[in-house]
This record gives sequence, structure tokens and C-alpha cells, in this order.
Amino acid sequence: MTEPIAYFVTWTIRGSWLAGNRRGSVDRDHNLHGHPLLAENPAREAALRSKTQDEPLALTGAARALVRGAIETVCEHRGWILHAANVRSNHVHLVVTSPGYEPERVMQQMKSWSTRALRESKYISADQQPWTRHGSTRYLWDAGAVELASRYVLEFQDGPRAYARGSEGPASDASQ
Repeated sequence: MTEPIAYFVTWTIRGSWLAGNRRGSVDRDHNLHGHPLLAENPAREAALRSKTQDEPLALTGAARALVRGAIETVCEHRGWILHAANVRSNHVHLVVTSPGYEPERVMQQMKSWSTRALRESKYISADQQPWTRHGSTRYLWDAGAVELASRYVLEFQDGPRAYARGSEGPASDASQ
């Protein structure tokens, strides 16, 4: 089997998108590709929220810039191609080509370097875990899929707060 040409990777901030959320969700038992999302379940979402130790973060514009910078740095360090990235207040989307690396390793590296950047800037404490346990990793097998995923990341995230490699990000994007 050949390697995909890129991955579409998404992860959320811990506690910001719990199982049972109205937007749909997955859990450890219901997360197979192509299967439907879990239905809205306010009682389950409330029960999970009551177990969380901290309120979920909301990344400010400055914090999103730190995360975006960490993502760029990982890509430069590893020789990966960042096609598109959009760091939101409660989740991160990116499309990346990373030959020889599984998407879970790509996500782990992005989250680790981003966490370090947030800690070094004192945005989060040394013991705070900002991200969910995993995320979504989709294989992109052809240029058309990379283009579609990149367009989704850059154009369909609720406004012009996206970033494409080689372009300048917005000066201030604190609203989302």
C-alpha cells in the first residue's frame, strides 16, 4: 500500500467538545472512520463536564499565534510541508505532508511543541494539559483531497482567521 500524500489533522482543547455535544462527537468505543457521530446527549455531556478538573481554555489571539508558530517550527524541523493551518479558540486544524510519519505521531509532535510554547509563554501552567487525548487524523490520498481539506481549513472556519503557508496571518484574531 502506498503512503498518503498528506494528513488532515484536528484536535480540540480538553473539555471543550465532550461526548454528547450537540455538534456530534466520538468516544473510545465509537470512533471508526465513516461511522456516524454520537447523537446529542446533554445528560452525558453534563456528567463528563462535572468530572473535568479545570474549565476548558479558550485560546486568545496571542495564544493561537504561539500554537501556529510551534506548528510551523515542527514542520521546518522535520522537513514536513504545511499546506494549511487554522488555530481556533477551541480546536486546531492542519493539513500536512509528513513522509515516513504516521498521522498519530504528527499530531503528537504538534501538540507537544504547542504545549511547550504555551508553557514557556506562561499562558498555561507547567502541569496543565491543554489538549484532548487524541483527535482526528484523516488520510489524504490525492491532490484533490489535499485541496479540499485545505479549503475547508482556510475558508470554512467561520471567518478570515486562517493561515496558509507563505501568507501573513491576521494581526489580531481574538474573537475566535
